[in-house]
Amino acid sequence: MTQRRPLGLTMISAALLAGTFAAAPSFAAGDFPITQGQRQTAQQVAQAGVPLSELAPNAPDTYTVKAGDTLWAISGLFLKSPWRWPELWGMNTDQIRNPHLIYPGQVLMLIKADGRARLQLGRDVGAGGPGGTVKLSPRVRAESLYDGSIAAIPQHLIEPFLNEAVVLTGNELETAPRLVSAQENRVWMTKGDRAYARGNLPADANSFRVFREPRPLRDPVTKEVLGYEAVYVGTADLIRAGSGGGTKDEVPATLTLTLNRIEAQPGDRLAPVPERGYTSYVPHAPQGEISGSIISVYGDAITAGQNQIVALNKGKQDGLERGHVLALWHAGRVVRDPTTARREEIRLPDERHGQLFVFQVFDRVSYALILTVQEPVVAGDRFTQP
Repeated sequence: MTQRRPLGLTMISAALLAGTFAAAPSFAAGDFPITQGQRQTAQQVAQAGVPLSELAPNAPDTYTVKAGDTLWAISGLFLKSPWRWPELWGMNTDQIRNPHLIYPGQVLMLIKADGRARLQLGRDVGAGGPGGTVKLSPRVRAESLYDGSIAAIPQHLIEPFLNEAVVLTGNELETAPRLVSAQENRVWMTKGDRAYARGNLPADANSFRVFREPRPLRDPVTKEVLGYEAVYVGTADLIRAGSGGGTKDEVPATLTLTLNRIEAQPGDRLAPVPERGYTSYVPHAPQGEISGSIISVYGDAITAGQNQIVALNKGKQDGLERGHVLALWHAGRVVRDPTTARREEIRLPDERHGQLFVFQVFDRVSYALILTVQEPVVAGDRFTQP
């Protein structure tokens, strides 16, 4: 029998740097972040279904789950708001008891009656019995979530940033080991080049992230420094440990650069690559109202589009958490009113033009993926709850 793989929330790396370069804890496959509020919503919807007005305009009568699907995409097929996954879950709690385990090959069937809608889960069994009726019975097989199960959102878009996007509260890199020279006295180093480093490299680490001098992240409105973004350079592997640290006979450690986002140079700092920690991402709206502004586009870009990363001026202390979906707003333009003699200047209302998905949260700063957008995103654009 061919083994089915679950449409689950893939457990992906979420190692963080907090003060020192420590590894994030690991999470067991059963540690799903289902909040009490989400469970209550699901139970309420399960009892009555959802109003037909909450369905997406072109919600299909049936849909067969495919490998490559995401929970976000499937939710969007049936509901107007893809992040409202508790409703999708609640519509079939009798048959889908765990929202993180929906499998390719299963058929989701939309049942409409008395102005309400429910999902029913079954198998595509053809014409069925008398009158064309079929008996729907789920056949699922649970597996570990580490075996290639399907994510809530396209994880490949954010996974590279989980170890790259690091916000410090101060200059924690100041005392970290540093690159001091390149092979043949080169100024710049790229993938495959040898590099030499001084400092206390941990004895149990062989792979390192390379960072440049952190740059401040300032609130677009107050100009207050909310944290320091460590500029990610790349990675390097230890080839040979150094010796005689602090003496005239010191021999620097030897490394080989294995990945470059930008060219490395003497003075760049080293931090061990964290062990793989895992967490799951469940798209959901914040429980209360929240508003803030985009600090910057990650990297050197001035504007951003779909599938790019932006830094937000809100973090843990403001109630943001991984998985939050936010509405993106574009500031209204200032125009002149041609119907008045003075052609007075007026500001048009802000327009909602996209969605953000928060995937990395620090104390006062967060990083988000632009899921959808209609106009280029720039620093200063604001966001709210969806």
